[in-house]
Amino acid sequence: MESADMQQLDGSVMEGGGQILRVSAALSCITGTAVKITKIRAGRSTPGLRPQHLSGLQLVSDVCSGSLQGATLGSTDISLTPGKIHSGNHTADTETAGSVCLLLQVALPCALYADASSQFCLKGGTNAEMAPQIDYTIKVFKPILEKFGVHFDCDLKMRGYYPKGGGEILVTVNPVKELQPVNMTERGNITKIYGRAFVAGVLPFKLAKDMSSAAVRTIRREIKDLYINIQSLQEKEMACGSGNGIIILAESSTGCLYAGSALGKKGVYADKIGIEAAEMLLKNIRHNGCVDEFLQDQLIIFMALAKGTSRIRTGPVTLHTQTAIHMAEQLTQTHTPQTHTHTHTPQTHTRHIATDTHTHTHTHTHTHTT
Repeated sequence: MESADMQQLDGSVMEGGGQILRVSAALSCITGTAVKITKIRAGRSTPGLRPQHLSGLQLVSDVCSGSLQGATLGSTDISLTPGKIHSGNHTADTETAGSVCLLLQVALPCALYADASSQFCLKGGTNAEMAPQIDYTIKVFKPILEKFGVHFDCDLKMRGYYPKGGGEILVTVNPVKELQPVNMTERGNITKIYGRAFVAGVLPFKLAKDMSSAAVRTIRREIKDLYINIQSLQEKEMACGSGNGIIILAESSTGCLYAGSALGKKGVYADKIGIEAAEMLLKNIRHNGCVDEFLQDQLIIFMALAKGTSRIRTGPVTLHTQTAIHMAEQLTQTHTPQTHTHTHTPQTHTRHIATDTHTHTHTHTHTHTT
């Protein structure tokens, strides 16, 4: 039954996809606000809930002992009435190659407010398109979250690739008394570049070497003074199915982290995959922000929940980030001014995003991205 004070959310606004579900479901659980989300993925070629979204919603409902209505495959309307967040063991399986990292995105914030440590067994794709690779979650997302006071362990049991999935991670999340605000506004110099190019299953090892070599050549054209260490790896024992891909990471002198990644595709030469990942990394380095384009939106919910004002310097604010900000403002007392900063360096665009969870003003400064 729909409550009169249930907050109505439009699932088709802005990014109009799974981002809205993940942020709104997690904040519903944390704030105790009942929500009804309508027009879910209305603009997609296949509207409504897909297996990955359904698994995420069921996981959140389990974590908060909630009542979840309308959650079936293809549904465009759901409602979630949260109960009390509880610790314990939780399992979610997309039964597809749906990303385990996106399942973690929705569950992790909730588990921070449990009464004890929580364990999550998440099954699906570990290296999937249109989602963070598990390597990104462990090497970039995890250490940056530690700045907020968030600590979790992620044990990669099995890699899973499209279309089979079959990957598995075990995650232990420790609760927090309160999240600490972060101030990431000084990038410093890039001091280290490293990564891994991998093949799994029946694919030849040569693909990993080709990806790695092409990536190094591409980066060398712009960054000539750093040693670039991209390992080539063959993974047979801990992978379900066959796949190949690459992730390249960069660290700065102030502790900023960036990544570029790409997965192998049928009919695409391995060197093209390496070049794609390298160009992605270089683009984010050029922006002079303190996070890359993929971390922006993932941090908004933690900025909104932290006690005090968080500030993060970014490149162009992505639509996913704008969507996360919009949903956070709907479900918390967060005020998010976004300042637009021009520089005279060609191809350099920086933004500052700040959130303050303890202000009730509704004045906004809008960001205009280029």
